[in-house]
Amino acid sequence: MADAAPSAPVAGRYALADLVVDTVGQRVERDGVALKVSGLSFQLLAYLIAQGDRVVGFDELIEQVWAPAVVNEETVTQRVKLLRQAMGDDGRDPRYLRSVRGRGYQLCVRPERLRDAPEAMPADAPASEPVSGTADPSLSTTRRLAPWIAAVALLSLAGIGFGVWRSRSVTLPAPVATTPQSLTQRAEYYASLGQRDNNERAIALYQQALQETPRDRAAQVGLSRAYSARVCLFNFAPEWAVRAQTLAQAAIAAEPNDAAAYAALGYSHDCRGRLNDALAGYEQALRLDPTNDATRASAAYLYDRKGRLADALVANTSLRGDPARVRFLQLQIASNLDLLGYPQAAEARYRESFRLYPDNVFSNIAWPRFLFRHGRLTEARRALDQALQRGTEHADLHLLAGELALVRGDRKGAAAAFARAAALRPQASLPRTLVDLYGSPAKPEALRDRANESSEYLQKGAGYPSDWLEVALLHAGSGDSAAALLDVQRAVDEGYRDADYLGASPLFRPLAAYPEFARSLDLIHQRVADQNRQVPRELLARLTASP
Repeated sequence: MADAAPSAPVAGRYALADLVVDTVGQRVERDGVALKVSGLSFQLLAYLIAQGDRVVGFDELIEQVWAPAVVNEETVTQRVKLLRQAMGDDGRDPRYLRSVRGRGYQLCVRPERLRDAPEAMPADAPASEPVSGTADPSLSTTRRLAPWIAAVALLSLAGIGFGVWRSRSVTLPAPVATTPQSLTQRAEYYASLGQRDNNERAIALYQQALQETPRDRAAQVGLSRAYSARVCLFNFAPEWAVRAQTLAQAAIAAEPNDAAAYAALGYSHDCRGRLNDALAGYEQALRLDPTNDATRASAAYLYDRKGRLADALVANTSLRGDPARVRFLQLQIASNLDLLGYPQAAEARYRESFRLYPDNVFSNIAWPRFLFRHGRLTEARRALDQALQRGTEHADLHLLAGELALVRGDRKGAAAAFARAAALRPQASLPRTLVDLYGSPAKPEALRDRANESSEYLQKGAGYPSDWLEVALLHAGSGDSAAALLDVQRAVDEGYRDADYLGASPLFRPLAAYPEFARSLDLIHQRVADQNRQVPRELLARLTASP
């Protein structure tokens, strides 16, 4: 009998013999202890789980897990070997994954869905939602980039200097009446609160609204944004952003001039690291509705990430409504000013936010990071300690603590801090890389493989310019300084503009002695100067004036 047709992974938790595999959290556990199964190894395992215990051929695995990359059977074989090693499996006496000669691979036992998974897709999801993430042909790339995307979720304008601040600035809606007029209105209220539990309440209400009225465009758009928030803000798997994209596209198909739907479409791309597509969505939304401050702030953030600092600053200071209703706006303006070369004006905003909002995670991260980037290490250490004492428990703070430890020559302390960051963000790629470099060092060939694999996918247009810096660390750790220097240059070419961080971070100290590194820093300064000349002089005068 022919093998069944391929099926897509269903989000949830599965038992595979003595393992628990969480396809949403991208986590594999044995007896409550997380195993180091991530990246392509995890995506391979997730796809096999979706196929139950049927034999899966090489061609199918290449198409479903690796495509559009061109690989051969040897690549699959080596990845299976890495997966087995991570799970503690023995190919000669397998417990989890067996080879079927001449055909492919098969799980040794049929995986069982665990019904207590809180993050799984609800069984009664409305028909208007996509039933599978594979509806988007780029999802295979998204799956492979999942560690990168998870690394940028809430990572940072802070901590590690080249992380990406993914807490999108949004405009707070007006208060909702005590007795809401609709399920959608109530859902919008919960979604506006910016908290994980309330986002989940919003999702449930949007889904209920769509069950009652499947073509409720406002509910489609709201659910799209809430699904994207799962990825951007709450570290869910990127498949939720693909579902968000499909919902937004359905709303646009019903009403091509729906600005909110285009903004939601941009957000879905944004949360997957597809910057050009995200900006296209945001910019179309602004053409249709120039008054939308939330979308303008989101576009401004991406302009900043792509090195368009003048556009970012103008957008952040051209809001039509009350600027106080845009979350973290002063932090975004501070970032623009700092990168443009006005650290004193940036410092005033960072310091004031840190003083006024002791319970705000981004204020607690941004201020010590600013001090670190500018070489004020004692102050940075003091501010970091204060942030931690406030109860802020965020991976970025521990990444910064690790860098400060390296500056002091405390490699053991740095390794512990990086390990803590990795524990807080088990999906994220960057903390794991730093653990591999400074904790229990990985073999050079393993680092090189990860670097080459990641750079291949970034070359296809996914990810942020700053993602090339992690590739540089991997290449440097493998002993390939020449490749690492090219990675730094690629980050600059793609729009990375934080020369202060590159000069201050001990992570890049092994590269600092090379003339190519100095040339990359010089190029940043030249391009920042070009951006500075594009900012209206009266705007700069107003923003940099002493209080």
